[in-house]
Amino acid sequence: QVQLVESGGGLVQAGGSLRLSCAASGILFSVAAMGWYRQAPGKQREFVAGITRGSESNYADAVKGRFSISRDNAKNTVYLQMNSLKPKDTAVYYCKAVVRLSVYWGQGTQVTVSS
Repeated sequence: QVQLVESGGGLVQAGGSLRLSCAASGILFSVAAMGWYRQAPGKQREFVAGITRGSESNYADAVKGRFSISRDNAKNTVYLQMNSLKPKDTAVYYCKAVVRLSVYWGQGTQVTVSS
């Protein structure tokens, strides 16, 4: 059974930092492309950051220079370091795994940034 479990969300003041983690099980993590998405109330889910099996990363323009994605294949975990947080970063953040043609999602973790 595939599981993606996010953690690390919470309430933080504007300008602060959080690090999200997504622990994967039931997949061959080392070959998975991993990503973070977010969904704010009343809005569609949007791409935040992605990292390939070769650790190449890409980011949405809105978070470039502030967020950093990384992975630890030994721990089957992907991280999202979020710095200089803004109120508009408030959303539920979801982890996504793509293994060949299969797509898996975590349950999400809430990030709230107060002004």
